[in-house]
Amino acid sequence: MSNSTDEMLIAPKAKRGRNSENETEIEDNKDRLSDLHDCILLHILSFLKAKYAVQTCMLSKRWKDLWKRLPNLILLSADFDTFKFFTKFVSTILTRRDGSTALHALDFERMGCIQPPLIKRIVNYAVSHNVQQLGIYVECDMQHLLPCIFTCHTLTSLKLIVYPKGYSDITLFPKSLNLPALTTLHLGNFTFCSNDNDRADPFSAFNRLNSLIIDHCKLKDARTLCISGMALVNLTLCCPTLDFYTIELSTPCLYRFTCADLPSQYLCGSGLSSVKEVNIDADILLSSPDPPLILLSWLQDFVNITSLTVTTNTLQVLFLVPDILKIKLPSLANLKRLKIKREPLSYMLTHVMRGVRLKKAATESRKEAAKLRKEADILWKTRRLRTAPFTDEIVDFLVQNAPSAEVEIIDCLM
Repeated sequence: MSNSTDEMLIAPKAKRGRNSENETEIEDNKDRLSDLHDCILLHILSFLKAKYAVQTCMLSKRWKDLWKRLPNLILLSADFDTFKFFTKFVSTILTRRDGSTALHALDFERMGCIQPPLIKRIVNYAVSHNVQQLGIYVECDMQHLLPCIFTCHTLTSLKLIVYPKGYSDITLFPKSLNLPALTTLHLGNFTFCSNDNDRADPFSAFNRLNSLIIDHCKLKDARTLCISGMALVNLTLCCPTLDFYTIELSTPCLYRFTCADLPSQYLCGSGLSSVKEVNIDADILLSSPDPPLILLSWLQDFVNITSLTVTTNTLQVLFLVPDILKIKLPSLANLKRLKIKREPLSYMLTHVMRGVRLKKAATESRKEAAKLRKEADILWKTRRLRTAPFTDEIVDFLVQNAPSAEVEIIDCLM
């Protein structure tokens, strides 16, 4: 009996073991991703470009129509072999997408010409579906579409970079605006018109604007760009042109200022004193005294900053200021951190610095002139393979009123 009892006890255990192994195999092969709730899957798909999000419909019946309820659409023409395929895909998306699903964000990018009816359809679709975040990057005449975009009450974030078809064409920034919910604005290749007194004030209607990026923008019939905003905290200038003008800041809460290219605008106004963090990655287009002097004026005007981040190219632009090391810098006394990003010398700076050395060589002794010419030749041959010189002297110049400031070197050459 004991044997029978043992068999009865062992057999179920052995059976449970086999079932356990089978269950483990089934569990391992189970599509756990498809078991997630729709809202989670849609959140995951919203990070994909639309082309790849739609392709998930082939995974299983579970995924067949999921893409039709995407809250975010990322439409990039570069993902398609021909513009014809891209146009057809965009038309299909807008036609078959579930119209009852709110559209949170739409990003559309087309490098090259685009027919106005297509971009008009995209913009109208986004606005009619209460889009909150809209990004348009195109080459076309957007003038007739701007009223539709700039009267969208649901927009909280707008990125609008427009390249006109003709070289001499410009895209005027509208004077009539109604974007009460807007907090983030990124404008590229726009022209701001004068209102009165040789001044342009395009952002005064944006009462909730928190972040502003001005990229390749110019003025028409004006010499002063007024930036006013009680809520503005972040301001970025990207200005690789020689369209020099003055920016007047009326931004009592401005905290962070960033320049990502050529210093071309002098700054003034009450907003300068509130800035605490400055980031500058400067370059130069030609041997002109304006960008270096403008860069120096910024450092003189930001009297209360505690954090300054610059690149070695920026230091080199600053070094082009005549007798820079003899200038007293009354500002930067509150500086706590100075970060320097080591990077290759830009092509234009290489050219300019070579000219500076050769010009200086003409005034030196024969021995010193030969040394400077040799340095100029090495600089030109290696070009972007070496970092900007004179870093230590410029660093000492920047921290002359804040000797206890922490200096950090960040190597970006790798």
